[in-house]
Amino acid sequence: MANAAPHAVIGKDGVDALIAVLAGRGRTVIGPTVRDNAIVLAEISGGDELPYGWGVEVEAGHYRLRPREDGAAFAHSAGPQSWKTFLHPQRVRQWSAERRADGTLVMAEDDTPPPSYAFLGVRPCDLRAIAVQDRVLTGGQYADRAYRGRRERAFLVAVECTEPGATCFCVSMGTGPAVGDGYDLALTEVIDDEGHRFLARAGSAEGEAVLARLPRRPADTTTETAARERVAEAAGRMGRTMPPVDLQVLMRETLQADRWDDVAARCLTCGNCTMACPTCFCTTVEEVTDLTGEHAERWQRWESCFDVDFTHLPGGPVRASSRSRYRQWCTHKLGTWYDQFGSSGCVGCGRCIVWCPVGIDITEEAHALNDERAATSQEATS
Repeated sequence: MANAAPHAVIGKDGVDALIAVLAGRGRTVIGPTVRDNAIVLAEISGGDELPYGWGVEVEAGHYRLRPREDGAAFAHSAGPQSWKTFLHPQRVRQWSAERRADGTLVMAEDDTPPPSYAFLGVRPCDLRAIAVQDRVLTGGQYADRAYRGRRERAFLVAVECTEPGATCFCVSMGTGPAVGDGYDLALTEVIDDEGHRFLARAGSAEGEAVLARLPRRPADTTTETAARERVAEAAGRMGRTMPPVDLQVLMRETLQADRWDDVAARCLTCGNCTMACPTCFCTTVEEVTDLTGEHAERWQRWESCFDVDFTHLPGGPVRASSRSRYRQWCTHKLGTWYDQFGSSGCVGCGRCIVWCPVGIDITEEAHALNDERAATSQEATS
């Protein structure tokens, strides 16, 4: 075939071919699929495993699958996992040690080759989350070499959002619903009287090479217009918003707000929000040995700032109260992340709202803090 045009149109057969081409290039294809009454991210081998005809109903502390009549594959908001699960896994072995017969210790750093992933269906908010984790884990003086290895071998197929969920607020965070930079291929799903199809465009040289191998046709004006309109309509249907203020300043000026007591009375400090968040990156390490004491391993695993021992010192935990731990998470995510990494740590995916067992809503808390700040300021000037 001739070289692919910058924009092309593929059908469902093109998506099938995309998965086959990526697998043929030695990549493990990860995409959304229906399992255990949820749309989860898992290894897939064909387009028939995508969630065609399924959407989701989400609210604070609520997630349900629902059938769709239009047969869309990507008309669902963020699920319980993010791509962090694969790029920054929950548990990773760092090294192992063996005691030889003569009593000497031999240590070996884990040198498992990084997998070569192809992520199919990366939402714009999650695309930004990957960029945020790139900055955290590969920028600066202390880079995570294991993360870098997985990230450099990953191929990203982004899908623009055309139907946000009730807990989405990517517009407030400037992360969607249109895709930004950082993808290899981008798709926009269009279903209308002209049929079920995807507007495709390449964002890298490898993306162009993959697109060139798919059954496709040149992009037409009708499809391009429909794609733009659906993304623009999605921007106007966000289920949540952040207050239209500088969130970094808001967090800094409300550290003593009464609202923190209100949320502390509801928060279970379970850490679900940090586990579901696509940008939370904190880890700890643990050593394990076999029963003989001759073999030991060090494992890195996810940690949460909601854990009371997260800040444990000889004199006790620095943040002993649920109030202080929720405030730390929220103010870091929306405020002090800028000081460390030059951006917000929140991408507006809404996962922390959906997967909080008591339905705490970070956007509601931000609005409440802003209202309290305004009321306090008015009282001070009256």
